[in-house]
Amino acid sequence: MNSSELGSLAGVTVRALRHYHQVGVLDEPPRGPNGYRQYDVHDLIRVLRIRRLAALGIPLEQMPALLDETGDQAIGLLDQLDQELAAQIDRLTTQRDLIARLREQKAAPDIPPELARFLTTFAAGRLSPAMARIDRDQTVLLAHLVGTDGMPHLVGYYERISDPALLPAITTVTAQFESLGPHTSDDELDRFVDEFVTTFAPIVRELNETESGVDLTGVTGLFTEYTTDVLSSTQQHALDLIGARFNDIN
Repeated sequence: MNSSELGSLAGVTVRALRHYHQVGVLDEPPRGPNGYRQYDVHDLIRVLRIRRLAALGIPLEQMPALLDETGDQAIGLLDQLDQELAAQIDRLTTQRDLIARLREQKAAPDIPPELARFLTTFAAGRLSPAMARIDRDQTVLLAHLVGTDGMPHLVGYYERISDPALLPAITTVTAQFESLGPHTSDDELDRFVDEFVTTFAPIVRELNETESGVDLTGVTGLFTEYTTDVLSSTQQHALDLIGARFNDIN
């Protein structure tokens, strides 16, 4: 039989047969007078065995030893495959749990699941699309930088600022921040900074009293780089003023 006939009988493509030859799991048979490779029933059986091993997840590179001999090696490989599959199942189960949490919270899939519900809450507070994007981007960056150990502290911060009693004030100062621009007078800027600090100072004091083990002093440049790209010069100046005021609080 030629390669097309073998492929049809075995349920594989001619391209797959060529690949089997290349990796060494199937010997290349001699060519007949017509120039085509001539396969026999032994080749068919070999291909069927290859398909069976592939269905178990065994890589082609590991198949020659299994195809040509039996014994403890096959049992050991099955044990290894079982362990790998168990680990994959655990990873997939965890992944499905995360997806379920994000779906339940109607959150974007690129948001850390621990913080997704808070961003959903903020979005419900009628943040503009631009501010919602900035909030999302900085949350993704912050979550990565604090790492697993710092995540509980970060969650605590988001829980605090998403308090229903505090959320309206935060939504208001966020809207005011977005409106800052070249038209903003010095008096307006000072009033905004006062209101911002008044709103957030209790949270800052409360969090400062909690030992977090999180030190972001070495990566503040990343946030500066980000805000420089997405904020106006007036907004950046407001952040500088706010930062100075919070330093005084600390």
